[in-house]
Amino acid sequence: MNILSNKIQVRCAQVQAALRGTRPEDQPAPALIILVIELAREALQGGRPDLAVETLEMLVERAPRQVDALLLLGFAYGREQRIPEAAHVLAQAANLEPEEPITVLAHAQATLDAGLPAIQLFDRAHRLMPGDLKAVNGWAASLALQGEAGAAEALLAETLLRHPDWLAGHKNLAALRFTNGDTLDFARSYAAACAVQPQNLPLRLAWFGTAAQTRDWEKALQILADGENLIGAVPAFAAARALIFAESGDADRAEALFAQTEGQHDDVLRIAHMRHCLRTAQIEKAERLALSLMQGASAPSIWPYLSLIWRLREDARAQWLDGTPPYIRAFDLDFSAGELEGLAAVLRRLHTARGPFVEQSVRGGTQTDTERQLFFRAEPEIQRVRAKVSEAIREYVAGLPTPVPGHPLLGVPRGRILFSGSWSVRLTAHGFHVSHTHPMGWISSALYISLPLQLGAEPAGWISFGAPPADLGLDLPPYARFEPKPGRLILFPSTMWHETLPFDDGERLVIAFDVMRPQTASRVDLSDGVHGKR
Repeated sequence: MNILSNKIQVRCAQVQAALRGTRPEDQPAPALIILVIELAREALQGGRPDLAVETLEMLVERAPRQVDALLLLGFAYGREQRIPEAAHVLAQAANLEPEEPITVLAHAQATLDAGLPAIQLFDRAHRLMPGDLKAVNGWAASLALQGEAGAAEALLAETLLRHPDWLAGHKNLAALRFTNGDTLDFARSYAAACAVQPQNLPLRLAWFGTAAQTRDWEKALQILADGENLIGAVPAFAAARALIFAESGDADRAEALFAQTEGQHDDVLRIAHMRHCLRTAQIEKAERLALSLMQGASAPSIWPYLSLIWRLREDARAQWLDGTPPYIRAFDLDFSAGELEGLAAVLRRLHTARGPFVEQSVRGGTQTDTERQLFFRAEPEIQRVRAKVSEAIREYVAGLPTPVPGHPLLGVPRGRILFSGSWSVRLTAHGFHVSHTHPMGWISSALYISLPLQLGAEPAGWISFGAPPADLGLDLPPYARFEPKPGRLILFPSTMWHETLPFDDGERLVIAFDVMRPQTASRVDLSDGVHGKR
């Protein structure tokens, strides 16, 4: 990859030199335009969107009506997470090609991601491509963003009548209903779809997942029983039942089912089995399951459990993983009181939901749209805070120990800062976060924007690190607790268990984000004694 990147960089420099040889007011030769566009595509495919941006910006300055160049530049900005700029150039492309579906949809999507009004843009995209479900999904999201949740719900529900197997549509409709207070029957679209497609196993399992997330075990078991009557006793149903018994505390039935399903190579099942072993003090078996999962895609979710297992076994690998002291740092960012007040006002406008997302850790508060990144929005206040935290992230990374092959925090390349998620959480009186981790991230965070004058007796409202989830029943203390203060940013590994403790009253307004893992960490032998004897 490095050799390819270097070749692309050399060729981009040559093309940029050729473009500089033309005056900005002159149209470049057709052959040069074609060469720039081909090279930009190559740079994007080769993982160098930054080079594509540099080269295409020069071309667009000289050839502002080249739609292919504008479209590619929009995509390159998107890959660089420069979403407001992507929306701007894609608007230019869409104005030049108002009937081209791909261009119109790309413009609408970037506009939505930038937090700008996009209802009419998705309406046009839908008319140009009426069968495209991505256009419908974006249209519904834009309606919800502009305060028309009822219209968004109606659009998704009507579309699901024609496309009952559209899993993303069911998920988004259920989330919309749940966060707007319809918590009792928020997943009813799944039931209607399963009635139409009774043999659709993925659809039924997705319906089961919504019931499991709300811990409605009776409903979840009924969904499985009905599925077995219609589809048969497939392995997925036995695995789902084992998960229910394990998570609901029926240890004996869970143990029996895990024994029956032991040969299944299902990561969800094996994670449920591992959690069951932790609850039932089968620590060595939990470790074997965890280590077997480290060879696949679930590895980012397993590191936090290995931390707990190794701490329970007094294994030095826990310190190797979490740090001694743990890799947690606080930064008091340079915000004035006025800047924080302005930022808080922007964030409050985004907290339109009546409750949290069903799958999230928030209790007693709300969270902004998890499908749309907060840091992609165009508001100047959001872009300023993104710049400040990016600088703090670079300082945090620069202060880490030397690279360690295979380590989830230390064993990856240290370069560009991109985000795999960014959002805001608003907790009110007695609100809290249950202990959780962020498997989609590399480095995670909490940035405090507004806090009550009095949170309560310490450590009310503080962030706590290292304590396991309460439902595992493990006797492990937290590593550390940090006091929140307006403008304070806490950075920590995404593998670190963390929770927010309840507080007495008022509003606790926070920005959180996950820094994208640069690449998959190289593997390391995690067998006994590699990083220190017990």
